Amino acid sequence: MSQTSLVNVELKGDVAWVTVDNPPVNATSTGVRQGLVDAVAAVNGARVAVLQCSGRTFVAGGDMSEFDKSPVEPHLPDVVQMIEDSEVPFIACMHGNVLGGGLEIAMACAWRIAVHGTGFGLPEVNVGLIPGAGGTQRLPRLVGMEAAIDLACTGKVLKAEEMLQLGAVDLVVDDLEAAVESFVADLPDRPVPVSQRSVADFAPDLIETSRASLKKRAKGQQSPLENLTALTWSQKPFSEGQPMERARHLVLRQTAESRALRHAFFAERSVSKPAMIKDVQPRSFSRIAVVGGGLMGAGIATAALTAGLSVTLIERDSEAALAAHDRVEGLLKGAVKRGKMTEAQCQTCLSRFRAVDSYAEAADAELAIEAVFEDLSVKQQVFTELAQNMDANAILATNTSYLDPAEIFAGIENQTRCIGLHFFSPAHVMKLLEIVHTPQTAPEVVAAGFALGKKLHKVSVLSGICDGFIGNRMLAAYRRAADYLLADGALPHEIDQAMRDFGMPMGPYELQDLTGLQIAWANRKCNAATRDPNERYVTIADQLCEMERFGQRSGKGWYRYEDGNRKPIRDPEVEALIEGYSAAQGTTRRTFTAEEISSRLLAVMANEGALIIQEGIAENAEAVDMVQIHGYGFPRWRGGPMNYRKEIGSDVSRSVMLTVAEESPASWAIAAQTKAP
Repeated sequence: MSQTSLVNVELKGDVAWVTVDNPPVNATSTGVRQGLVDAVAAVNGARVAVLQCSGRTFVAGGDMSEFDKSPVEPHLPDVVQMIEDSEVPFIACMHGNVLGGGLEIAMACAWRIAVHGTGFGLPEVNVGLIPGAGGTQRLPRLVGMEAAIDLACTGKVLKAEEMLQLGAVDLVVDDLEAAVESFVADLPDRPVPVSQRSVADFAPDLIETSRASLKKRAKGQQSPLENLTALTWSQKPFSEGQPMERARHLVLRQTAESRALRHAFFAERSVSKPAMIKDVQPRSFSRIAVVGGGLMGAGIATAALTAGLSVTLIERDSEAALAAHDRVEGLLKGAVKRGKMTEAQCQTCLSRFRAVDSYAEAADAELAIEAVFEDLSVKQQVFTELAQNMDANAILATNTSYLDPAEIFAGIENQTRCIGLHFFSPAHVMKLLEIVHTPQTAPEVVAAGFALGKKLHKVSVLSGICDGFIGNRMLAAYRRAADYLLADGALPHEIDQAMRDFGMPMGPYELQDLTGLQIAWANRKCNAATRDPNERYVTIADQLCEMERFGQRSGKGWYRYEDGNRKPIRDPEVEALIEGYSAAQGTTRRTFTAEEISSRLLAVMANEGALIIQEGIAENAEAVDMVQIHGYGFPRWRGGPMNYRKEIGSDVSRSVMLTVAEESPASWAIAAQTKAP
């Protein structure tokens, strides 16, 4: 038996068993790469070598902590080539996920055997890269160009059964160990190495049609197109294409896009472990109550049911309860139609669901989430009823978007159990969950919020209390800055186009029309009494609401909409209103370039994020960035507003913010000047 710290080799008769043991995902770190080099030498004399991994997965990627450093030998392409060239043929024995470098290693093996359900992919595109160890060169030779484009350019993961149909896997089995032992007992002839095969013929227009489709979907992200280009190199001899791939991979590691995407990757993991809950055991729960069966409440209930929880949904009367039940059932059946769950799974979810009109039915729930209208007195009444009917230690959570949870929970006994769980609509789709702690919230209750988020497959971010918490507070600043641009000379379509060009899925005015103008209007009216009278306040949005232009649902908002069509159409009535407002204010309207528009709005977002961190509302820049990426569509490949500020230079962003502040005196607080996070 030969062994390194991360890879060991054990000879059983004439079969060498090579085991990678680098938890949690057996990443191809320097130690693993060296261990594999040693293993190739150690298996000499065996009839066959079986490559397997300890733990829950086969090799599921590279060690991204090494990507900001100079590459260290042995390099993965060389390791992969050594496996393919080994006199002793290798069998990849796979389970869990076979991703990135793991798939590159597996393709270098002579044979591939996988347990049912194993996932295969080249997700380098998701961190702004192309594979660097032959992934784009071997994959088209193994599965064909069309499937290779799916895997490398979109980050799609295919299951073992699909890979078997593509001819990329030799066997898909239930009992991996038994199957491998049977396979090696009657070893077939060694196949031609993948790198020496030719790419099968594909449709002549496949590359160009794929390029057009990827460009449209990428919204400015370059790595999908980089992967497509690299795949075309597979039509060259492997000895030419593979070095080209490796060279480009190393260049892309240093790009702003890859840095941003890697920042997002690590930030998603770090925000789930805030300091407040370090070493804290979360409160457990399996039964929850949801109060309110509208779009938000039904979405929360659906997400919880899909995650395996039992849900009691409470409505004001039996008719509303029946409507809420139908709404949840419709969402679940929609998931069946989209192939997200089976009919049997849908029925199992419904068996754990009931919609009722009595708070007494929540008596056995360990957690209750309020999702009713954004009205303080209504929410307070909900929690009075819940507190009277539930256990004194049951967790009480409000889904408020703007209101102060401390006021909502006023008068409730045992406020250590009270918390904000701010979902984003539609709650069964959107990944963000803001977990809002009050001064009284117990750490184990906060930990329970994060446990719920994990169960629901959300990206959970801790927030303190302020108007709008992290996300909606930043949204308010973003919209206010856009309104100033509007009043000074820009038009809605110009602002929206500038932000789409930056990478946003839509601009601020398209977004307002989509979500509805009335909620923000109600919040502005609530804040009117406490608003600084010296702050510049643009009333154009209020005027639209007074005209009952509430957005897409009313057929008109910042834009107008034709029946059955959500495409925004410029409206002369709105543009005349904007120009009239400027004239009434004595403002000489001027032209703003797209770059001026985006730089100002991004500087405002970064400044507001910095203030939020400075005030202790958010723990760090990663928290702000994750809220913006997962709740508001900030382009992931930009890394979030705080990462973008760092990328362009915090001094540059601050300079733009100072210009914005100078043009609207007494309207902006400027964050303290600190080093970029």
